[in-house]
Amino acid sequence: MINKELRNRLLSSIIIIPITLFFIIKSSFYFFIFLTIFFLLVSFEWIKMSKTFLIRVIGILYLFLATYLIYLLRISFPLEIFLMILIICIFTDIGGYTFGKIFKGPKLTKISPKKTYSGVIGSFVFSLIATIIFIKNFSFISFSSIDTSSELINSFRLEEISIFFILFISLISQAGDLIISYFKRLAKIKDTGNLLPGHGGLLDRVDGIIFAMPISYILLIL
Repeated sequence: MINKELRNRLLSSIIIIPITLFFIIKSSFYFFIFLTIFFLLVSFEWIKMSKTFLIRVIGILYLFLATYLIYLLRISFPLEIFLMILIICIFTDIGGYTFGKIFKGPKLTKISPKKTYSGVIGSFVFSLIATIIFIKNFSFISFSSIDTSSELINSFRLEEISIFFILFISLISQAGDLIISYFKRLAKIKDTGNLLPGHGGLLDRVDGIIFAMPISYILLIL
């Protein structure tokens, strides 16, 4: 029997994912509009959650920078690269939630009581498997298409670079989740909002993405 939280999560995802993909796949102008709305919504949630003016300002500045880098990531690299990074983030979240519910086990940190060591493992496993499946089914995705002259790529096999990249971005996504959880704990709230049934606020769902995608862009341009 599917519990109410999981049912709401599934229904929200069925609505959110197609809409998000539409704007990602469309031209840069549509994606810019989408990101503008995204920035305004997460900023509103951050302002409501933040307790001091300084934290509000720092948070808004970071969200602006993160949104801008996400836009650059989309327009600077092939669509498949953007989708690959999005898949890493999504399945990091799914893996953590699934393994945490099934295996439970020791808690990871007091910052986020629901986070477990089994969830961390699940995040790595799910993100790695899902991304490798995506890459294998879209053989034109290759880190060699980004910069074949790179000393780093020439020094190691592309498979090793890909696996390291996937696991590292999954780690950043998990760290982003904990960072937002820390600020929610300071504010003594469970969710950043109630925009998404079963998920909470928008910031609750993109906490990993707003850290993982900007870092991905920086890594790819170096």
